[in-house]
Amino acid sequence: MKHYSFILLAAFLLGIAACDNNKTYEMGTYGYDLDYFAAKGVGVLELKSSDGQAKVLVVPAYQGRVMTSTTGGNEGMSYGWINYKAIDEGMVNPQFNPFGGEERFWIGPEGGPFSWYFKPGEEQIYANWKVPAFIDTEAFDVESSSDSQVVFTKEQTLSNASDNEFKIGVRRTVTLLDKEGIEKLLGVSIPGGVSPVAYCTENTLVNKGSSAWTKETGMPSVWLLGMYPPTPTTTVFIPYNKDFEGRVVNDEYFGKVPSDRLIVKDGMIYFKIDGEYRAKIGLPAGSAKDICGSYDSKAGVLNILKYTVPEGENDYVNGQWGPQEDPFSGDVINSYNDGPTETGVVMGPFYEIETSSPGAALAPGGSLTHTQYTIHLEGSRDDLSEIVKKVFGADLDEIMTKF
Repeated sequence: MKHYSFILLAAFLLGIAACDNNKTYEMGTYGYDLDYFAAKGVGVLELKSSDGQAKVLVVPAYQGRVMTSTTGGNEGMSYGWINYKAIDEGMVNPQFNPFGGEERFWIGPEGGPFSWYFKPGEEQIYANWKVPAFIDTEAFDVESSSDSQVVFTKEQTLSNASDNEFKIGVRRTVTLLDKEGIEKLLGVSIPGGVSPVAYCTENTLVNKGSSAWTKETGMPSVWLLGMYPPTPTTTVFIPYNKDFEGRVVNDEYFGKVPSDRLIVKDGMIYFKIDGEYRAKIGLPAGSAKDICGSYDSKAGVLNILKYTVPEGENDYVNGQWGPQEDPFSGDVINSYNDGPTETGVVMGPFYEIETSSPGAALAPGGSLTHTQYTIHLEGSRDDLSEIVKKVFGADLDEIMTKF
């Protein structure tokens, strides 16, 4: 299928994305969000199951971002966090446009000598931080789309903080998984009382230039960030390798996380998610496994994230701002709990789960792909407890009572 111009695509998609105009959906439902984007004139693509219950909402204008999803059709719970205020303002912020969404595509590293978010020679402070337009305000091109898959492409030339130029090609594929696909992925049977929705994204970086990407020039990485509404009954839980000899978790991004919000015990990390305390954690290579989860006991929603962790030694880019001892000692997976900054401002609140690929050490024409699976399961505690036990070897009752 030929590339669409985005203007024509948006006009077409607005027609197919509109909900039933005779029905008003409550905020917090998928139908509300679908109607919201139609009212704002933002073109969307929907991936949906044959029965119309599992749905995934994707926005080409926001770099092929998955904004939200549901297991219950238009009346079902909407799982992604959406920044309605930022979208309502309708203005382009020259620094960053935080539209939200449960999976967005960025590139790392954020800070250090090879950052994409600071100009050469600039002090790496918030006033100088700027998200590149191609992962902030520019639309990705739609190569093809169907009810179960959409393929996006983009090419861009960027320079990092060391003033090295990169010609980057991006290919991003979003694919809806059916129940059988989810069961095969997780190695479990999903009970009839559990409603599932899941999608896979394959995110490929291609070296379109004539020079190799190396540790001397800096290397881009795929960086996927998922934003979700926080609640007092939500806990993020991340398995770690108990035989890892280094620091299991970095908990000092915004100051050390207190013990009543972060517990590291017996191969599992528990992180309190309530949107009331700004904190971030990360797991380095060797500590991180290829899976994590979050559970909201009140809503009865289990979220599972799986992602590719290549075998062998890998260089993960360091996202810390400012001077670095090692630009390639970064984290594989991160989680963030939003809350008031030093000035009392709260952007959300929301919480995030993030994963990264290794740095892309690529010769001209070479490529690197980072694959991530997002699974939402809504059901009873007993049914979800069995899934958590089989997938994580963990006790759901213990997870939900940690904080």
